[in-house]
Amino acid sequence: MDEVTIIGVDLAKSAFHVHGASKDGSQLFQKKLTRRQFPEFMARQRPCMVAMEACGSSNYWTRELTKMGHDVRLIAPIYVKPFLKRQKNDA
Repeated sequence: MDEVTIIGVDLAKSAFHVHGASKDGSQLFQKKLTRRQFPEFMARQRPCMVAMEACGSSNYWTRELTKMGHDVRLIAPIYVKPFLKRQKNDA
């Protein structure tokens, strides 16, 4: 079984979208979690790189995930924009 090496997180107000990928980039899981489920789920994951867009709550989640042993990388919104599939934003 492939091991998760990177987890991408889309932070939102009430539901977070989480995607896990292996070393070769293949998708291993895709989940929608509530705010309450997210820390519980991440605590069960082996320490890995976690990427998320820098936003209002990202600094809080960076601290929490770092305590769990994850290597968190914040991505500036300007670099996330080219990957958007539609014009919707979380504002």
